[in-house]
Amino acid sequence: MTAPINESWTRIENWLARHARATYAALAPPADPADIAATERVIGRPLLKPLVLSLLRHDGLPDLRSSLLPGSYRPMGAREIANEWKRFNGFFDKRTADEEGDEADYRFMKIGSSHVLYGHPQLIPIARDLCGESLVLDHRPEIDRGRIHRAEAEEGIWRDSHDMWGSLPVLMEAIATSLETNQPLNNYTPVVDENQRLAWDFVPLRSNRTLHRP
Repeated sequence: MTAPINESWTRIENWLARHARATYAALAPPADPADIAATERVIGRPLLKPLVLSLLRHDGLPDLRSSLLPGSYRPMGAREIANEWKRFNGFFDKRTADEEGDEADYRFMKIGSSHVLYGHPQLIPIARDLCGESLVLDHRPEIDRGRIHRAEAEEGIWRDSHDMWGSLPVLMEAIATSLETNQPLNNYTPVVDENQRLAWDFVPLRSNRTLHRP
């Protein structure tokens, strides 16, 4: 059974406070509920509860030099999510998506990637890396609801098969365990740099070199 997201946040905070103090200090305070409500008005739907609970714990990680999630992603705050959603949604080709219909979803589930779904209004950006790649939380009312995907302008939406991307609570619990045990998480190993910031080293297994990207 997956731990509640606040429990995982407590474990992560405790580890950061001891080992990566700069990242710990860079975590934003809780989001203003009014900002969360404003974001929901912008995107036109309620945010999934785990995301709301996470924002109420920390309104993102504003320091662009810091990362928290494997792949060196930095979680965004409520206002940043709204702004990034507007930018992201501008790329959505609704006409093509409507023409392909369920076929686009079928290919996405089968192949694991989709250009058609890039910019979909129900895929909500929640984190970014320094190269502009995002993590999006699936708010569509289908089987992937609550799942986290990778989004990149040229490559589209990627559905990673690793269990840690199954939901935000699953991801946060996996991060907490990886930090506490110093064990790799999908080939990402937590490290702390000389500035006391958390980072993730990517070392693919030989058999996985064609399956995973850093």
